Amino acid sequence: MPTILDAIGKTPMLPLRRIPPAGGARILLKVESANPTGSMKDRMALAMIEAAETDGRLPPGGAVVEYTGGSTGVSLALVCAVKGHPLHIVTSDAFAREKLDHMRILGARLEVLPSDGGRMTGKLTRDMIATAHAIAAEAGAFATDQMRNTDQFAAYRRMAAEIDAQAEGPVAAFVQAVGTAASLRGVGEALRASQPGIRIVAVEPAESAVLSGGPTGAHRIDGIGAGYVVPLWKPDIADAIEPVSSAESTAMALRLAREEGLFAGTSTGANVVAALRVAGRLGPGATVVTVMCDTGMKYLGTLGPAAASAAHRDAGPVAGRVAAMGAPSGP
Repeated sequence: MPTILDAIGKTPMLPLRRIPPAGGARILLKVESANPTGSMKDRMALAMIEAAETDGRLPPGGAVVEYTGGSTGVSLALVCAVKGHPLHIVTSDAFAREKLDHMRILGARLEVLPSDGGRMTGKLTRDMIATAHAIAAEAGAFATDQMRNTDQFAAYRRMAAEIDAQAEGPVAAFVQAVGTAASLRGVGEALRASQPGIRIVAVEPAESAVLSGGPTGAHRIDGIGAGYVVPLWKPDIADAIEPVSSAESTAMALRLAREEGLFAGTSTGANVVAALRVAGRLGPGATVVTVMCDTGMKYLGTLGPAAASAAHRDAGPVAGRVAAMGAPSGP
């Protein structure tokens, strides 16, 4: 019998029309917000749960535990709700409130750890992981352990096959932000197998550019930048690493909404900033693919105030011009 899980994957891929400057490569955006929870993480959540069910690690009705910044938790909550697995999530107040509420609505039980002023840090990541493992051991639950779980690669190889079919020609570069590194590896390795000349570009927060050899730090890009080199990371998968700041990511997320009608989160903003840099270096005739990781509806609490602040800055000059022109004479 069909379920909502059958709607996972087969997402569209669209060209950016207005944001790329003239003279650069074409940029295609894989619109993962079309998945049921509005996130690419639906793919990996389903793959992890089904693999564990198949080999007996997760019995019927068995409990599941995961640590997450939000999107993985929402996706697991959806999958577990459909399949009848109780879900315990370890997360933090550093992440979007909308995602935490979404998990609860889908039936997950949450353990919310305090953050350093709402920022993501390496210590917070490690604390979440330790708490999740302690809960799993105490409850006898299955820990999906996304930072180490290789079952999710199968989901991202399927995503790579979709990209191959939808690009309708060679792809010069694939650009993706690094959280667990599973999507970069799964998609990147599969694309490299089918298109040997492709460049794979990793994206990380500039404030915590540990993959580039920089120091760990705090940032505000949900879902990426764990603050240390994650277990699934392989240096040889990436031909280049692009650090992007939290401010750049937020500004680009707002531009995508206003100029392309694509309402996405800050990790998508980081992807597009990096893709623009790559496209500029490649020049016309090439194709760059990047990912719209999730929907901006998950970030209204953070992007909303940012948009309001930008609108307030814009209002000054406009108000001045209107005043200079005089009041309108009619309705």
